[in-house]
Amino acid sequence: MTSNPYERDLDKNAANYVPLSPLGFLERSAAVYPNRIAVIHGKRRHTWAEARERCTRLASALSQRGIGLGDTVAVMAPNVPELFEAHFGVPMSGGVLNAMNTRLDAATIAFTLEHGEAKILITDTEFAPVIEPALAKMKNPPLVIDIVDPLAQGGKRLGELDYETLLAEGDADFAWRPPADEWQAIALNYTSGTTGNPKGVVYHHRGAYLNAIGNILVWSMPQHPVYLWTLPMFHCNGWCFPWTITALAGTHVCLRRVDAASMYGAIADYGVTHMCGAPIVLGTIINAKPGERRELPHRVEVMTAASPPPPAVLEAIETQGFRVTHVYGLTEVYGPATVCAWHPEWDALPSGERAALKSRQGVRYPVMEGLMVADPKTLEPTPRDGKTMGEVLMRGNIVMKGYLKNPKATDEAFAGGWFHTGDLGVMHPDGYIELKDRSKDIIISGGENISTIEVEQTLYRHPAVLEAAVVARPDEKWGETPCAFLTLKEGASATEAEIIAFCRDNMARFKAPKNVVFGPLPKTSTGKIQKFVLRERAKQIAG
Repeated sequence: MTSNPYERDLDKNAANYVPLSPLGFLERSAAVYPNRIAVIHGKRRHTWAEARERCTRLASALSQRGIGLGDTVAVMAPNVPELFEAHFGVPMSGGVLNAMNTRLDAATIAFTLEHGEAKILITDTEFAPVIEPALAKMKNPPLVIDIVDPLAQGGKRLGELDYETLLAEGDADFAWRPPADEWQAIALNYTSGTTGNPKGVVYHHRGAYLNAIGNILVWSMPQHPVYLWTLPMFHCNGWCFPWTITALAGTHVCLRRVDAASMYGAIADYGVTHMCGAPIVLGTIINAKPGERRELPHRVEVMTAASPPPPAVLEAIETQGFRVTHVYGLTEVYGPATVCAWHPEWDALPSGERAALKSRQGVRYPVMEGLMVADPKTLEPTPRDGKTMGEVLMRGNIVMKGYLKNPKATDEAFAGGWFHTGDLGVMHPDGYIELKDRSKDIIISGGENISTIEVEQTLYRHPAVLEAAVVARPDEKWGETPCAFLTLKEGASATEAEIIAFCRDNMARFKAPKNVVFGPLPKTSTGKIQKFVLRERAKQIAG
């Protein structure tokens, strides 16, 4: 018998312990606010009572089709109600949701379906041109169910039945059970690897629950937000916002395609209060044409992450009726895990200084236990001087379970009891981190480290520049030199010489790009610039 009186006869039981899971958010919102609008998509409207019924029917139908504990259900869809429902219906059946990147090629789709052992694939008809050849590459393709959305463009049906027919098979009174263990997998997300096959990141119910709550805390979110789905719902499970907005009985406004007119229209027509997106989404808003704009009914809260947003972009969007919250994270930490927590006294600073402060990645989420910048081998923290670079390391309950079927990669990621992000940054005296580069992106020129982020931030200050990306280009003399790839604003012009001169005038001359290439930049579906593509292009540029 224990000598600790607080452990004696005080055991866990059904009355005082329930595994954490975001699934309970749906039950509560449907019970308390059954008639509030939960989902808007085109002409479709679902109340919270209807959303609960649809998710329950999905869980029931999947169970009848053999989905149980640990079985994978993949979904290939844009931001439509069916993908939102899968975030509840799939884990309610005991299954694991694999929300797939809609810009994957057929070979990668086939790999992820096989690696994740998907038993069922729910796919939007618009993606038939890539799904059909992917299925043809598989030895044991999954059962295919079609999402037939009237707003889809092109495509065809591939499955045995459509999604609405599947729901009709389900029982609205299906007695689903919460997970017996909060460590149970809830989702599988594949990283977009630049070489080799992507890695499968496994989330658990506990982490999904906590990060959903973390979003509410860092964004000071009220009850009933109206949330616009500009962030892909497949990306880190929409940064856990399918569960966050549900916890608050808010409204999910679905958006198949992200463009300026659609965003402004949704904000004006539905009273959108919150939205998320990469800096490219902010750029789309900033550079909207007069005919695409609508008067905003109120200030709109925007959460941004992905590649560090340049201060010039943050400064520009906040003059147009949007307030930005800057977060940072990775697929391996359920999306956002740090936030540039704002201090009211910073509001009195000049706009440029405010934007520079806001471009930092900040401090840990309240639901993340550890964050530091350190030597990746010794784990010795770097000085808080805002200059000494190290790797950003994290630990806590919103770190993934690990990589599916890849113990070597899992062990490497968790070396020393910390999650190694692969991102290089500095720690400022006030405890805020700031990213300087990915470890693979840092440019070493003549023995000096050049941060591509610093060069990009300078380029964004040029009035003609819309988008900028900087990578290393091999150089016989210096080893590597910066090479800039730029997209100019519509109607703007600039020459390579002008851009290089601008950089030399605004930063250390050795950091200025030696080459400038103009044209559209390759991006992932989440708006991240594909630097591995640009690095290959840079190698072809003559010295």
